[in-house]
Formats: sequence, C-alpha cells, structure tokens
Amino acid sequence: MSGIVKRFGPTEALRGVDLELRAGEIHALVGENGAGKSTLMKVLSGALVPDAGSMTLDGRPYAPADPQEARRHGVAMVYQELTLAPHLSVEANVLLGLEETRWGFLRRRAQRRRVEEALAVLQHPEIHPDSPVARLSPGARQLVEIARALLLDVRLLVLDEPTSSLSQADAQRLFGLVRRLRDRGVTVVYISHFLEEVRQLADRFTVLRDGQSVGTGAVADFTAEQIVERMVGRQLGEQYPRVPHAIGEPILRVSDLAGIELPRGVDLVVHRGEILGIAGIVGAGRTELLRAIFGLEPVRRGDIVVRALAGTRFEPWQRINHGLGLLSEDRKSEGLALPQSIADNLTYSWLRPYSRFGWLDLSRRRRDVATWLERLQVRHRDPEQPVGELSGGNQQKVALGRLLHQQADLLLLDEPTRGIDVASKAEIYRLVGELAAQGRGIVFVSSYLPELLGVCDTLAVMVRGRLSAIRPVADWTPEQVMAEATASGVT
Repeated sequence: MSGIVKRFGPTEALRGVDLELRAGEIHALVGENGAGKSTLMKVLSGALVPDAGSMTLDGRPYAPADPQEARRHGVAMVYQELTLAPHLSVEANVLLGLEETRWGFLRRRAQRRRVEEALAVLQHPEIHPDSPVARLSPGARQLVEIARALLLDVRLLVLDEPTSSLSQADAQRLFGLVRRLRDRGVTVVYISHFLEEVRQLADRFTVLRDGQSVGTGAVADFTAEQIVERMVGRQLGEQYPRVPHAIGEPILRVSDLAGIELPRGVDLVVHRGEILGIAGIVGAGRTELLRAIFGLEPVRRGDIVVRALAGTRFEPWQRINHGLGLLSEDRKSEGLALPQSIADNLTYSWLRPYSRFGWLDLSRRRRDVATWLERLQVRHRDPEQPVGELSGGNQQKVALGRLLHQQADLLLLDEPTRGIDVASKAEIYRLVGELAAQGRGIVFVSSYLPELLGVCDTLAVMVRGRLSAIRPVADWTPEQVMAEATASGVT
C-alpha cells in the first residue's frame, strides 16, 4: 500500500500511508484509537475506496471495488465490531454469501460439514451450527466471525482486535490458529492494543499515528515501551497508575443471588472506595451477574441491597436513581445508540440537570458535554456528530462518560477497556482510581488478567455461575486465578 489517503468530509483519516506486508508473516498494526488502523484495513479489504494512493498484491495492481471482490483475491477481514446477522443460525452466518448450490438447490450436507470443520479448527465444536447467533455470548460471536473467514481460500487475513471478547484460554487457541495459518503461507494483519499479544505473536509491526505511518520493524528488535512511545509520540508513564484511596462501609450486598440460568447463588459485598475485580472465562456468568444487579435480568431468588435499599424487582431506570451505573460489554447493541449524537449518548441517562419547567437547557448541556469529552480525551469532530462515527475506543470512552455524567455511586463495569489503546487504558485506570478515592464502589469485570491484578483492590473468580471468595488482590497469583477460573483445582 503506497500513499493511501482517505478523507471523510474535512477529516483526513489517512494521510499518505505506506504499508508493506510479506507472504507468510504475522504483521501487527498498532496505534492509538483514531490513528487510522481500521480505516486502512477497510481500504485493503475493499470496504472503503481510497481517495489517493495505490495497492499491489503479488506485484500486480490491486483495487477491490467491494469486500466481495477482495475475498475473490483471497483478502478477508474480521472486524472489531462484528458483522453478524443475530437472527440467523451459526451455520447461516458462516456461509452467508458463500453458500454451495447444485442445480439450484443448496448442498446442505456439504455446507454443514464445512461449517463443522471450520469450528473444529477453532477448537470450539461446542458452538453448534444450528444455534441462533443472538443467543451466543460476545466471545462466541467473535469465533463465528473468524470461522466465516476460514471458509475462504484466504491468503491475507485481517484480524481487528480479535481477542477483545475472548478469555485467555480462547485467545491462546486463536494464537495457535494464527500461527498455523502463517505456517501455511497466509499473511495475517493483527490489530491489537495488547502489546504483550503483539510481542508474543507478531513477526513485524507498523505504527500509525494521526493517519500516518511513523515506524515499522521486527518486533524482536523493539521493547514494548519503545513501541508505545511511537504510538503516542511521547514517553508513557506508569501502565497501571494507582490513586490512593480508602475502603469504607458497604454500598452493595448480594446474598444467594440466582438468575434463570446464571448466576447461581452468588454472595458478595462491595464497599465504598473499593475496586472489586471479577475474573473468569467467557460464559462463566460475570455479565449475567452485573445485569441481574442492575435489573436487566430476572432474579429467581436472593437479595440485593444497594445503600440500605433492598429489593430484586427494580427496573434499570430505578437502579440509576439508586446510584447504579452499568457499562455493558456489548457496546454496539446495548452500550450506545449509534445513530444518535455524542451529546445525547453522554446525557441520555441523566437529563435532570438540564430540565427546567419541562424544557431542556441545551446550552448548559453543551458546556457539560464539552467538559466530559475533554476530560476523557475523546477524539471527535463535533459533539453533535453520531457516536457511531467514532472509533471503537472513543465510543467506549463515551459509554463510560455517561456513567460519570450521571454521577453513579456504584459502577458496574463490564470489560471497560475493551478496544481502548494503551495510553487511553492508563487514563481509564487512573480515572477508576479517582472514583474510588471519591468513595464510589466499583465492580470491574475483565477477561484481561493483568489489568485486574494491576488495578483492583480485591478479586474474585467466577466459574459456572458461582463466585469464589473475595480476597485481596495481593493474595492471588495469575496461576491461581486461571486454576480457579478453569476449576482445575491447582493452588
């Protein structure tokens, strides 16, 4: 790719980017949110047409008009924001646009065999071809997306934040798959904010910053700190900044909480000023626990006490009035109203400060929104632009900003740093610490174990809907957490 330029109105997302990919390599593409990584890969995969520049594939001119033409050339992309049809089955999604026919009829047996083989390559045969995608967890949906790419005779595969919804065990299986593809001569472009993944997996890397390529080289020749400095254009401070805070009285008590399926008899206490981390593999019931506390999932039995107010039959709007805030792991479907403006998404859950005699004070709202966007360092063109136009990481900042704007006293954070770059993660960690210092309680669910151990005060592990004892984070080792999460019995 040579001199690639892409403009969206007055915004120049790519400013003459060069990128060279070699056959049979894993090439990491790294950079901050909004640096242009996904845009560049959308050009490569035919989803966007560049305004200037050229591409060659195996030395021949390459200019796909759409993703279908790119796939015919062996180029496929798995997006960070999944492109599945939730009302269709796993099989239908994997085969969409790639169905086999004979004399005008679908070859259903052959298709089923191909889908099962693709899922088996991912080492997830438990995802049944007949299962509706809507019933799958976000992690399982990510695997379905990857399986769809594997049906092609792929020569160049782009993975945009592929482990953002995966547990560590699933991520390791994915790494094995990526290495096997590389050994077969497939070129893999790997976009990730997890630099330990980059160092573990990639052969070479390229750094984008502000729509330009600012560095490339062999991963083995650079430290993680050197790569980060190229990403942010400055030296980066502490990766897991700690803000001093004291743990106070309980703000949330959960006793024997059970949902329709998950969770199963959970007990926990969260105190003011406490950051409680919850680890576990995908499907363990962590998300269901938070949703049950917030009033989004039915509760079969148990007690929930928030600031001395007991009850399990509250609606989410009542929980917001009680001081609860939930950050959903599913940003695209639940966390944001993508067609609506950034300002609307930041303030939807708490319009009370701007309401006067039935009217909204929009000028005051604009001032508050501008303050939050600056504090969260959201890259945007205008507060009134649709939030769906932002990069994934900046969308996540807006979703978190809504909780801060509504002044939630107890924050239920489900994968809060998913899709956020290294520098922005440090800012989120610092912000979480500041909230704890203000006396707010925080439940921090994450599949990324290093951040749980680096940020949280206490930690519990969820497995098959049940929660382990809560212990100080210093009492856990990574091996103990994984042993607990997989119920292996290792101590």
